[in-house]
Amino acid sequence: MSSAAEHFLALEDVSFSYLGRFPALDAVSLRVEAGEKVALLGANGCGKSTLLKVLDGLAFPDAGTYRAFGEAVTEDKLEDEQFNRGFRSRVGFIFQNSEAQVFSPTVREEIAFGPLNMGLDFDQVESRVADTLKMLDIDDLADRAPYQLSGGQKKRVAIASVLVMNPEVLLFDEPTAALDPRTQQWLMELIVELNRAGKTIVLATHDLDTLDTLADRCVVFSEAHRLVGEGTPAEVLADRDLLLAVNLIHEHTHMHGTDVHSHEHGLDHH
Repeated sequence: MSSAAEHFLALEDVSFSYLGRFPALDAVSLRVEAGEKVALLGANGCGKSTLLKVLDGLAFPDAGTYRAFGEAVTEDKLEDEQFNRGFRSRVGFIFQNSEAQVFSPTVREEIAFGPLNMGLDFDQVESRVADTLKMLDIDDLADRAPYQLSGGQKKRVAIASVLVMNPEVLLFDEPTAALDPRTQQWLMELIVELNRAGKTIVLATHDLDTLDTLADRCVVFSEAHRLVGEGTPAEVLADRDLLLAVNLIHEHTHMHGTDVHSHEHGLDHH
């Protein structure tokens, strides 16, 4: 076991551009401690999703460094099977679009895919899959084809396919986007519960209404792909000038304590 001091994710001056010419991150430094709930806040296109991809080892900095659990995470390191398995078992990513994540013929096979890929034996995988189906209350979907499921059911299956690995860190990209109110509420409660159980949560969002529930700490991105603010949800929501500057609210948005009301002039949170 690594020591508690190593249980964090650390980005130092990370920059990343798509195709070498479309900047997504500009000299971003961020440290996430074990057990935190951290929200990445910013308008669409500011770099939040890209940062999650770096944290998950799906994108690699053009400049700067990323260390997870005390070790540098690089493209070369992830080509090493042992390192890759260790890292992948500890960090899980729930994409915004469940369609992109769900591809097996049945829900049961979808959830079993990760653990089988990690080389766990069949009995262990069966037991984990059964536990995960039960935990997310989707036993009745086990033999259904994912394409037959509703959006909310697909989201549960996508989450199950990650939770079955029992990762220490969970990355969520816009977790409440495009979900019906009941599924949104269920997912918010699940994220809180997972955090209480010791999981570190990093999520990207521009939905200010959920921050109080989903985050202990918020880091704010500008549209220039830089980190420009940080604080508790209450501190960030109280900083109207910052929220205006990064295009998370506009002049007609009304703030009541930590509640955000956009009325007829409101931002589109879809």
